[in-house]
Amino acid sequence: MSVEQVREYLKRWNRDKDLVEMDASTATVVEAANALKVIPARIAKSISLKQGDVAVVIVVAGDMKLDNRKYKDRFGIKARMLNPEEALKLTGHAIGGVCPFALPEGVAVYLDASMKRFDTVFPACGSSNSLIELTLDELNEYSHNKEWVDVCKPISED
Repeated sequence: MSVEQVREYLKRWNRDKDLVEMDASTATVVEAANALKVIPARIAKSISLKQGDVAVVIVVAGDMKLDNRKYKDRFGIKARMLNPEEALKLTGHAIGGVCPFALPEGVAVYLDASMKRFDTVFPACGSSNSLIELTLDELNEYSHNKEWVDVCKPISED
């Protein structure tokens, strides 16, 4: 199970015991925010995309969405979300539990600047009911962030 891989992965920082498995679903931003009683923006959602034959994971604040123009300007290609089968195959995590931890070799992680307004955020941990609270420095280190990017816009914008 993916959550157990993430728990094992977090042991190197002695954070495996801080991984929380909720009774309620945390698969969506709204569900996670409700379960934790925090604002949705503090949920660090992982967007999984395909770049050629590999996946990339971009972690963004829960009140943001991918800005296709910014993404294309930054990466030089059109954004293409992974479908559920591709997500599981390429990231090792199912949709609703995709996270920036315990990823296969070659999957790059990028953190979006939209999260920089918070001291801590809550990324998923490999299942649709798991998460952990991390500082941005911890998220940066544990995810092996390739670089901070600015490829999102508020959900309210069209």
